[in-house]
Amino acid sequence: MVKSPVVTGISPKEGPPGTRVTIRGEFLGNKATDLIGLTICGCDCLLSAEWKSDKKIIARTGAAKGKGDIIVTTRGGGTGTCTVQFRAYYETIGPMKESAVWIEESPMQSLAWGRRSLAPTGYTQEDPLGLSNEGNEKKFPEDLRDLFPDGSGDLSQENFTPGWFLLENHHATSFEDLKAGLSYLRRRVESQKEGQLSFLKSNAGSVIDQLDTLMTLRDRITQDNKVHGKEPVRQLDVTIRGSIDASHELFKDVLVRKEKADATRAALSAMSRHKFLFCLPNTVEKAAAKNEFDIVVNDYARVKNLFGKTEVPIFRKVLEEVDIKILAIRQQLHGKIREMPQGVEQQKKMIKALISLEAQQAGTSVAGKLKIDDPAWDAIEARAKHLEETFLKAYEQYSGKESHGSESKSRTDPAVTPVRVQFCEEMTEIAASQFPDLWRLGQAHFNGELRGASPPKPGNFKRIILTAIEQFCSYLRSALLATSSAHRSLVAAVSAVKGLPAWPSSSPSLNFLITWLPHCLRYVRVSYATLIRLDLPNEALDIVLKFIDELRLYCMSTILKKANERVKKLHEKEQWELSVTEFAGATSLPAKLQEILVEAIDDAQVACLTPEVREGPLLEPQSDGQRELSKRFQEILTSFCTVIETLALQRSDEDPQQAPMLSQLIGFPAALLQQQMSTGDKREWANPAITWEQRLLCCLSNCIYCNRIFFPKLGSLFTRHSFPVPTLAIENSRSTINGLFASLLEMYVEHKSDPLVGTIEPSMYLGRFQWDQVGPSEKLSPYAHECLDNLVSVYSEIFAISPSLLRPILEPIVQTVAEELARLMTCVQKFNVNGALQATVDINVIRDAVRVYSNETAKSFFVEALDAIPSVPESEQRTLETVKTIKNNIRLQIMCLQVVDP
Repeated sequence: MVKSPVVTGISPKEGPPGTRVTIRGEFLGNKATDLIGLTICGCDCLLSAEWKSDKKIIARTGAAKGKGDIIVTTRGGGTGTCTVQFRAYYETIGPMKESAVWIEESPMQSLAWGRRSLAPTGYTQEDPLGLSNEGNEKKFPEDLRDLFPDGSGDLSQENFTPGWFLLENHHATSFEDLKAGLSYLRRRVESQKEGQLSFLKSNAGSVIDQLDTLMTLRDRITQDNKVHGKEPVRQLDVTIRGSIDASHELFKDVLVRKEKADATRAALSAMSRHKFLFCLPNTVEKAAAKNEFDIVVNDYARVKNLFGKTEVPIFRKVLEEVDIKILAIRQQLHGKIREMPQGVEQQKKMIKALISLEAQQAGTSVAGKLKIDDPAWDAIEARAKHLEETFLKAYEQYSGKESHGSESKSRTDPAVTPVRVQFCEEMTEIAASQFPDLWRLGQAHFNGELRGASPPKPGNFKRIILTAIEQFCSYLRSALLATSSAHRSLVAAVSAVKGLPAWPSSSPSLNFLITWLPHCLRYVRVSYATLIRLDLPNEALDIVLKFIDELRLYCMSTILKKANERVKKLHEKEQWELSVTEFAGATSLPAKLQEILVEAIDDAQVACLTPEVREGPLLEPQSDGQRELSKRFQEILTSFCTVIETLALQRSDEDPQQAPMLSQLIGFPAALLQQQMSTGDKREWANPAITWEQRLLCCLSNCIYCNRIFFPKLGSLFTRHSFPVPTLAIENSRSTINGLFASLLEMYVEHKSDPLVGTIEPSMYLGRFQWDQVGPSEKLSPYAHECLDNLVSVYSEIFAISPSLLRPILEPIVQTVAEELARLMTCVQKFNVNGALQATVDINVIRDAVRVYSNETAKSFFVEALDAIPSVPESEQRTLETVKTIKNNIRLQIMCLQVVDP
């Protein structure tokens, strides 16, 4: 609750009307508009009041008399109290006081008897008691006017009061000194009474001489009368009387001229005294030309207070001329407050002046010629219109640049700022600079500071604010978010409904804007922070917040899209370096994907995902941001799977040719891989040119690595930034990579098993071999030997790249081999004894050699092959010995194929 104002001091504490006083106290208002009342000694002094702070006010006293309180009234605290008083008095005008009225300056009378009066040299009177004023310089503490209301301490005044004189000049004089002063005064009076007698005594000789001279004159006159008669006297009398008449005429002429001079002096004095009134028409006109409207208001208020009720014709005539000038100034002010651009403080100053002049001119003859209901609202509408025109002008300027081809350089040179980004910078600067002025002007209008005759229109002002903010966001949305088909259609629909122009696009592709979106988001956030500091209603701020969220979401989407474009080009950066320690055979390709994702997430975190003032998290559960993140992340992982597939299927005539791994000749297979690893455990080729089969094995390893380790580990990237993990996208990508692995595995198995299986039958029947013509032998058949060697060759190729792929690849190959052997054994029409023994030994050796990589289907095929061979009585022991011997001879091959977990 606001406390009532309290006045605790005033300086000076007394004075005549118009005295400039400084009032000090507490709770005197928080701003100038809080001060709504000020009285000093019961006289209203609000017009001259000048609010300095909540503890200081400067004003001028009014036409009051006597002691009184200083009462301050504020808008929040109401009428206050005071602990001090001010004494107002009217000054007595004497001969030494400057005055605008005529003062009769009569010479002072001398107290000396019988002496000629001299012109006084000054008006300083001698103390009648003959005492010194030393020690009485300090003013008497009490107010003597209260003690002697009808008296005066001036010796020259008729209402002279001795008590006043003594208290004013001798309040500190001792009683003994006062008694001595009284004795001095008595002696001085007695001396004046005895003045005649003493004068005669001191001048007796001169008096006798004068008497003698008079007697002599009388004798001479008597003698002359006897001799000449009385005619000379008569002539002299006539002459004297003529001189008297001439002097009277001369006196009358001088008197007339004096009266004229006095009249002229009086007229000049009146004009000088009322110079303010007579010069006011020109004064207000010159002040208005200099935009000093506060001077106009103060001068007009002063002249209305002084001469508003005068009946003097000349004064009335001057007042009418002043009213006409004020009417013209009002018209000028009304035009100036609608002129743009201008500062809001200057605009508020002119609105206050216009409201004051209109209130002061009410009731005059010219008041009805100009009626302005609400100048503050006119200024608000003018500023809102100027803001709208500024937005439109910026739009036309920058959209025109783009439509005329000024954008081409920014699309090729990343250092050149695009036109749309320049437009965003311009729009945010306009909003941050002009919108606060519009809001402050409206607040000043509604809180009463600029209130006119008409009531405020809060609903209309709210509409103006919301419209301006919607226009600001719509212009930026059309320029920045219309880079995709979905946003473009949305912006076009919104622009059509609200009557706003849509940004023309001279090119269907605006990908050059992607790198500038975080820059634009920073500018929009700066303008949004400016609006927040204005304390706008939430409905207005939510419009900008919604646009910021759209821009943040689009910025995140574009960053991830840009990352996706980089991922799509990863096949160009594949060096086939087996540098992954967690999974043998995997290349550095997943690590490069992780680098792109980390960089993209960091960029998104800095640019748009970190919420600022009044912004919420963009990746809340079940939000558009989370769905967009999951969608884009899945696109990135899908693109990565496509990159692996592209690398796996990429074959050309320039690929290095691997030596034939399978031979049609009986004996050992061709040389193994010619370009195997030469750097030991580092699993790195010295020659970057590797075969397609090796690249395919690397792609299979990458698939397994991504499915088992890499893709699940990507969730930690989001956890590290406190983002929700896109589990669904990761699981979908694992499913995709599994499908890719299955297709690539089938391709590789088919590529290896078809030629391997295809050599078994030709090798078996090489040289017109027949199973019913086989002679005794304890060796492995050439076709079986070649089959095992071919399997070992495939094994060595896989092991050189990724031992983890041995079982997934060898199991289907072994199954195919077992199926082919079962088919061939079933197709043999006739076996002799040696042929049956040889076939049984061959199948058993092959089955035992590949037992580790034989699934149930392969084992059933081996059993089927053995069942197709006729049994030889009493040959089981011999067969076992022969198998054991052969297995000992080819133990190296069998050892390779017996490794359970490489």
